Amino acid sequence: MKKAVAIFSLLKNKYLLSVTAFALLMLFFDRNDVFTQMERKKQLKELQASKQFYVEEIEKTKKELAELQNNPAALEKYARENYYMKRDNEDVYIVETPDSKKK
Repeated sequence: MKKAVAIFSLLKNKYLLSVTAFALLMLFFDRNDVFTQMERKKQLKELQASKQFYVEEIEKTKKELAELQNNPAALEKYARENYYMKRDNEDVYIVETPDSKKK
């Protein structure tokens, strides 16, 4: 009997009820509820990993560009490999493998 009275008196407490209602509202029904925040943290981690990848790729490209601007041999090698350029007295043969078709 005493437990029922204690529970009833807790339910009558307007401060406890308002704090409980506010907590439920914020945890589950708000636009920025707990589940939404967890999803956003996951997206943020994915975007940060993607950003790191692109920063590294930019650094590689800048180094390659500097090499191409300063080294004529590197420029010739790049043109031969990527654009299949050749000298006048040369012939170029392109051999494709099954792996090279995927690129």
